[in-house]
Amino acid sequence: MFKHSQLESVKAWLAHPAHSAMPLHARIQRAIRQLILDGAIGPGKALPASRALAASLGVSRDTIESAYAQLHAEGFIERRVGSGSFVAEMTEFAPGHRRSKRDALMRNQAPNLSKRGDATFRSGGVREILMPRPFAPGVPDTRSFPLPLWERLERQVLKETGTLALLHGDPQGAEPLRRAIADYVNLERGARATADRVLVLTSSQQALTLCANMLLDPGDRIFIEDPAYYGARKAFDAAGLECVPVRVDRQGIVVEPIIDDPRRAKSVFLTPSHQFPTGVTLALDRRLALIEWAARHQAWIIEDDYDSEFHYAGKPTACVQGLDPHDRTIYIGTFTKSLFPGLRIGYLVLPPQLVKPMTVARTLLDGHTASIAQLTLARFMEGGHFGAHVRAMRGIYAQRLDALSSLVRKHLSDFVEPRVPIGGLQMPCVLTCDIPERVAVDAARRVGVELLGLSPLHATGGGKAGFLMGFAAYTPAELEVAVRKLANALQSVRMPT
Repeated sequence: MFKHSQLESVKAWLAHPAHSAMPLHARIQRAIRQLILDGAIGPGKALPASRALAASLGVSRDTIESAYAQLHAEGFIERRVGSGSFVAEMTEFAPGHRRSKRDALMRNQAPNLSKRGDATFRSGGVREILMPRPFAPGVPDTRSFPLPLWERLERQVLKETGTLALLHGDPQGAEPLRRAIADYVNLERGARATADRVLVLTSSQQALTLCANMLLDPGDRIFIEDPAYYGARKAFDAAGLECVPVRVDRQGIVVEPIIDDPRRAKSVFLTPSHQFPTGVTLALDRRLALIEWAARHQAWIIEDDYDSEFHYAGKPTACVQGLDPHDRTIYIGTFTKSLFPGLRIGYLVLPPQLVKPMTVARTLLDGHTASIAQLTLARFMEGGHFGAHVRAMRGIYAQRLDALSSLVRKHLSDFVEPRVPIGGLQMPCVLTCDIPERVAVDAARRVGVELLGLSPLHATGGGKAGFLMGFAAYTPAELEVAVRKLANALQSVRMPT
């Protein structure tokens, strides 16, 4: 018979909500198996007779027999005619405390990774916020998305394509979506794109990883903005590249250090429409200078146009790719900001010579992007719904930016100075008080407010302390509640005068 503690352990397993979907005999079998694995019932020990255990658990004897039969089939117990059931002698398995010690030792050991794997692991990845809290940056408003319209278009796609939509898709992307993307970036961003130059991916982060690994070798130098988008820097670090930070001023990245560099880096990474995180726009003369630099040295310009749809003061500047007659610019776009993060669709507009190599490379990562989502998005764009949604959200986001800047000036004037951007989904704020940036960020998190510190985004450490405040996903009323919480949190950690 089981000891009292062992019987209670089995009963707890049966009652746990996480196991409720399993058949009763499977729950009993798993519970006994776990007792054996944990060493609570050692090799050679007898199990209770099926009739006795059934009575103790309040189940039928057939249920216990089914559980024992499965344990026997898996080799955990032996069944002896006339004697009962016993825990098997397993020479390859060290039960109980010996296994626990071994597992603890393995968990504490450094993983045996490659140099690139170690660099990827140490980067910490790109933190995705599953349930965004004010003021998580880069998060769009999903509550305003026309979901019934999307569902209707998806039903149309399924009705017309049938089971073909369930098969593997084109690694380069569904042709209707590639055509819609090319038409969009040509019209709205001044790009030079055709459907056969578009590569549909799952995200802009995947695009950055592809560029880092396909265009440069470990040890190659790449110029990056300082401060820079953290996801790009982590992708380049993971690929073993040497990131060379270049200062950003009010006109974007300073080009002289790039043009005058004697070591000739092989690439430059830019966020020219809304520099991340400062929000400044790269001046036209600097764009042209970088295009000529790339052509002269056969270098690559990696242009991340992550949220150019949301420009609140005048018309946005044309993308660098559209100005480049030499085909040395790779353009990265995404629907994560303009539609919703769960869509998982981004894209590259590539020079013709890179289309086949990049497409082959993405087949090694994830094969293809889901066809149903691609075809639904294509129909959403072709019907004019994408443009209408972006225009509507642009107006909403502009109002929310105005609301946030006013709230910051009203409630946080003793702590920060807002740097109101001309576009984007977040506003930088510079600390003007004696509170250290890390202390401010931690204090905000304790009251349910999410801030992204500015200092870690600077490679050279020369930037001013502060943080980003995302505003797009929150109503003015929600912004006010969060700003008041933040004001109280900062007041609580302010050094006494």
